[in-house]
Amino acid sequence: MKKYYLLFFVIGLLLLGCSKKKIKFSEKSISDTLATYLALANEDTIPYENRLSYNKKAFAILINQDNDSLNRVNLFKVANRYFNMNNFDEYQKTARIIIEKAKSGKDTLSIAKGYSYLGDYYMNSPRRDSAYSYYSKAEKLYQKLNDKIGLGGIYINIATVQGYENDFLGSELSAIKALNVLRDTKEKYKVYEAYNLLGIISNELKDYEKALEYHTKALNLAKDNDINGFFERESSLNNIGNVYQSNNKYELAIKNFQEALQNKNLIIGRPNLYALILDNLAYSKLKIKDYSQLPDLFYESLKISDSLKLRNSIIYSKIHLSEFYLIKRDTLTAKKFGNEALMLSRNIRNYNAILSSLKQLGTIEPEKSSVYSAEYIKINDSLQNEERKSKDKFARIQFETDEIIQQKDKLAEQNRNILFFFGLVVMIGILLFVIKNQRSKTKELMLKQAQQKANEDIYNLMLYQQNKIEEGRANEKVRIAQELHDGILGRLFGARLNLDSLNKRQDEDAIISRNNYLVELKNIEQDIREISHDLNREKHALNNNFIGIVNNLIEQQETVSQAKVSFVVDMEIEWEKIENYIKINLYRILQEALLNINKYAQAENIRIEIIKQEKTLRLTVTDDGVGFSVSKKSKGIGLQNMLSRANACEATFDIKSKIGKGTTITVAFPMEINQK
Repeated sequence: MKKYYLLFFVIGLLLLGCSKKKIKFSEKSISDTLATYLALANEDTIPYENRLSYNKKAFAILINQDNDSLNRVNLFKVANRYFNMNNFDEYQKTARIIIEKAKSGKDTLSIAKGYSYLGDYYMNSPRRDSAYSYYSKAEKLYQKLNDKIGLGGIYINIATVQGYENDFLGSELSAIKALNVLRDTKEKYKVYEAYNLLGIISNELKDYEKALEYHTKALNLAKDNDINGFFERESSLNNIGNVYQSNNKYELAIKNFQEALQNKNLIIGRPNLYALILDNLAYSKLKIKDYSQLPDLFYESLKISDSLKLRNSIIYSKIHLSEFYLIKRDTLTAKKFGNEALMLSRNIRNYNAILSSLKQLGTIEPEKSSVYSAEYIKINDSLQNEERKSKDKFARIQFETDEIIQQKDKLAEQNRNILFFFGLVVMIGILLFVIKNQRSKTKELMLKQAQQKANEDIYNLMLYQQNKIEEGRANEKVRIAQELHDGILGRLFGARLNLDSLNKRQDEDAIISRNNYLVELKNIEQDIREISHDLNREKHALNNNFIGIVNNLIEQQETVSQAKVSFVVDMEIEWEKIENYIKINLYRILQEALLNINKYAQAENIRIEIIKQEKTLRLTVTDDGVGFSVSKKSKGIGLQNMLSRANACEATFDIKSKIGKGTTITVAFPMEINQK
């Protein structure tokens, strides 16, 4: 029975070791902020329902915030408060949310910590194999991060799980790993936990000397005020007392129990530990037949355990009371406490406690000892099988965890290779696109250059044609001059001589002759007038070769469109002083504007103006068509071509249009930089 009592103590102590540390806050009248909710949720003086409400409010704030490191740190605080309130369902839900957020944020440290929290959750449930699985996952991540403190804590947790399942050799190995990892760190509390755990394990393995050595080291650390905030010193004294008790050195056990009870704050700070020490003290007194303070110590311990609902403590207190009353030969009371212990053990499925209860009842009722023994043997065999299965199960979980890690690493490598290949393909695709696009731009540029040269060739051809026309007109002028000299002047000279000779005659024939010569003079006058008009038109044509080309364009426009075209040109423009490329671009802009009007405008009237204004030559093309939205059409090819030609001449380009209001295009060419 003693063996299973000590095992219960291992479980109780390990549970205490896994509890989250609390920080006390005083409630103040401050605004409802996240920090306030977290502080109030951790305040023990506030009713449970209120603390739970504050923690849920804090969670509601955090779940809607950005997924950053601070958000995850605060979610861990929320989880800690659920753990401290024994609300393990909400605790594990919060831990899973943190893990998902940490994976999304590629926060390996938070993932490892989240796995550790899930391990703590399953540690407080019947599924301790799941606790071992999550602790193993956390172990791999802490190893990867080379986080000695986190790794040491995980080894302690793994040792705890193994201790629960009576795998004491495995538990001892894990605790030693924790010590080796934590040796060079300043984490005194974790080192204390490791020594404490090793002491309990050694006691279970009946290596009492080693157990005392480990517990003494833990006690020396507990005397350091840095870690003695949760009555670790009193806990170590109790553990040392348990070792002496297991070794039947009850006087030494009593001495350590009494020293632990000298701390008057223990009953307030850790009433569960206080109740346990009272029961241990009473049991040691019972063993040496020191019945002073008995059974009062047992009842006091039972009362505290009952108020705290510590069912395991209640069971063993009742078993000890059963032993006490059996010694006092009060068989009925002894049987009563024994049956109560057995019933409660069965209710909570604490098989070690069931074995202790059966053993005690077999002692009380010898006539039923065979029945109790049969059940005892059956449960004991079942426990031993479970212990063996647990050891195999832990080994299998470790193997499966390692295999999963290897598969994950292999998958990660495959993903990296796929990403690399995909990236390479994308880069090659981008390179090919750039090359193709560059070639396209080069072809487009060459095409524009060829088009520009073609425009210049066309215009030069037009000028050549005009020069030929001018040459013909010059020849015509020579002919007219010859005609004037040889024809008109000869006729005038003959008329003048004849009139002179007739001045001396006054007969009828002379009068008739004079009249005839007057008619001849009128004819000569008319011929001169006609020649003069021809010469004036020719001079205008000679000065307006470019305008002739524009007129030809307008005549073509009138043949392909029903719109009426009015053309106004400033006659003072000296076209011969304007560079050819200016005239070419002006002509092409006008040509493009008329083409756009024909395609889209549905205009009835078109007005074209070429006017000289101070130092600019302004082209204006206006139509009364359907118009368009300038912002939507700003990237049209036609408009871009006109803008490009304007920029080539350093001209300003402006277009105004509204739907239903027609369109006006204005191009102002600077003349001071282009004139010869």
